[in-house]
Amino acid sequence: MSMKCVRAAASLLALVMLFLTASGPLWADDDATQTPIKHVVVIFQENVSFDHYFGTYPHAAPNADGSVYFHAKSGTPSVNNLESAGLLTNNPNGVNPFRMDHAFPNTCDQDHGYGDEQFAFHGGLMDGFGGKKPNGSIFSCNDPHYGQFSVMGYFDGNTVTALWNYAQNFAMSDNHYGTGFGPSTPGLINLLSGNTYGATLEKNSAAGNVSSCGKFCSVIGDPDPFGDMCSAPGRGQIQMAGSPSVGDLLNAANVTWGSFMGGFSSCTVSHIGLTGINAGADYIPHHAFTQYWASTLNANHTPPASDNLIGKSDNISNHEYDLSLFFTALKEHRMPAVSILKAPAYQDGHAGYSDPLDEQFFLVNTINTIMNSEDWGSTAIIITWDDSDGWYDHVMGPIVNQSNAPEDQFLGPGNCGTAKVKDSSGNIENARCGYGPRIPLLVISPYAKRNYVDHSVLDQSSILRFIEDNWSLGRIQGGSTDAVAGSLLGMFDFSDNGNAAPKLILNALTGSAVSDE
Repeated sequence: MSMKCVRAAASLLALVMLFLTASGPLWADDDATQTPIKHVVVIFQENVSFDHYFGTYPHAAPNADGSVYFHAKSGTPSVNNLESAGLLTNNPNGVNPFRMDHAFPNTCDQDHGYGDEQFAFHGGLMDGFGGKKPNGSIFSCNDPHYGQFSVMGYFDGNTVTALWNYAQNFAMSDNHYGTGFGPSTPGLINLLSGNTYGATLEKNSAAGNVSSCGKFCSVIGDPDPFGDMCSAPGRGQIQMAGSPSVGDLLNAANVTWGSFMGGFSSCTVSHIGLTGINAGADYIPHHAFTQYWASTLNANHTPPASDNLIGKSDNISNHEYDLSLFFTALKEHRMPAVSILKAPAYQDGHAGYSDPLDEQFFLVNTINTIMNSEDWGSTAIIITWDDSDGWYDHVMGPIVNQSNAPEDQFLGPGNCGTAKVKDSSGNIENARCGYGPRIPLLVISPYAKRNYVDHSVLDQSSILRFIEDNWSLGRIQGGSTDAVAGSLLGMFDFSDNGNAAPKLILNALTGSAVSDE
């Protein structure tokens, strides 16, 4: 090559570098974080109250067949549960809580409607579980094995063994709440934006799905996302048009991220679980995270053009992927900075079509794989649930958002206080009563405090706030609870004291540590 060509090439390269420097990086450095955590993995399961899984923690009774899978560590801190509160007997609900056995993990699905859950809370008396609702029906499903008052049942560490072992070795909260009352969709929207207000009803009936519609509606039920090819044709469908999600903040900051859904590659594929339940399709549209926002909708469930685009903006997949691609990225050492995971339906833990044993199988296999990856040393796994399913829990959280929508029942018909939060146009953001039911939350990380229980007040948008702060994204604004959410930082130890929590590899079938077998 002539010297003239070399100088021309060098000049062109200099111009390109000058342009890139002036316009910013094509993709930001995900290592630019406020903590040593470079990867957050949120595993968002289905429908569990705190007492339903941790009501006697850390004390577990032998199963009916004599099997014992969990062994408590000495010095385990106490938690606020049914046992410590003395509510296993003389319970105000008239029916005492009872243990559900490992041999019968399949249960019916409880009532977890926005207003019905408030009714069960009875203004904080927490005595409406199993009682009669205004329509005369019982606030409990009639389980074929556990009976008419199954809502009072709980599992212990000889069924939900893995979760109790994770709690023993890492950090857990006993004061974490759903941001509001109600079922799955409000829970996932609160995780992503801290605000169920901002929906537009795009198709079919609003009944049971949204409330207090003016310029925007508040989501109180389980509408499908508008535009998703798998959304049910006759079901109410919405779009979140009035408030951004954390996905929008991550995109603006050029931070890699993705939401990964079990069954996303097909609308109809299904599996049979360990206990023989046919849950139907693995993919459930109203669980589908960022499908509710037009900016992050992957309408046709299109995969990225190549694996190296997982987590990056490509105007094709829009950061919404099949769950399998999370493990592809993990194997290739390309795990996005932020990953939100949803198990296929048969493994998501939802009563009625899943169960704790199938849920455990998913959780353990996923967490074992992450722990054995190259990225484990800079990762925080957060396990939590979208709602309580209506299962009994004895604790009422603070009412941060008041509401006087027709569906409210906390202090009586139409009464959860008086809504005060307004949007930028001065419209009241109603039908956002909360905090709602108490829900478990665990942090699994080399930086998690060990065998630690955090008692500070947290809600689903505390996870949102942690992501915002770790990557300096700013706040959602517009009435989002991220502005008042408690911090997860109390569950971490970032000091350089050599006390990193070690890996904990569990058996996916038993939930016990592999080293103990």
